[in-house]
Amino acid sequence: MTAATPPPSSPPGPRAPAPRIPAGRLTLEGVSPAAAAAGLRAGGGGGFAWLGGEPFEGTREAAGMTATAYARGVHRPEFGLYVLVRRADGLAVGSMGFHAAPDEDGRTEIGYDLVEAARGRGYATEALRALAGWALARDDVRRLFAVVEHANAPSRAVLERTGFVRVGGAEGEYAYELRGRPHLT
Repeated sequence: MTAATPPPSSPPGPRAPAPRIPAGRLTLEGVSPAAAAAGLRAGGGGGFAWLGGEPFEGTREAAGMTATAYARGVHRPEFGLYVLVRRADGLAVGSMGFHAAPDEDGRTEIGYDLVEAARGRGYATEALRALAGWALARDDVRRLFAVVEHANAPSRAVLERTGFVRVGGAEGEYAYELRGRPHLT
């Protein structure tokens, strides 16, 4: 993967290289800390044109996590937030990303959401396959982890179609995991 230039309408300010990952009908566009803090977290579009006009609430929460990681000096652009941009029309349909860089055991948590108008079209599965494949091809990632509410059957189906297996859970939630390079885990 090679880093690409950020979307042209991103807000000015210090930026780390914004990663780009191709995913079939989508491109996963890395979100800089500046775009996360000044755009998405603050209620704007973060430099992206969104299907339906604005991102879903989970994207705003993830932008806050990116901005916080940057403020604490632990932000790694490749393990931040990605906006899912449709190649056909350039509209953002959701976001996906990591809650943090992988820990010493090579484990990191992943999360995602889509705007309501984009649900049920396979975008989340397509994007998760690409991001999981990218992550598990790295030397520092051995396991991806995700948590989903019991009632969120569509999200559970995305995880299962992507190869995640249920490994437990807590009250009201299931935990899922996807392992890579089994000879190392």
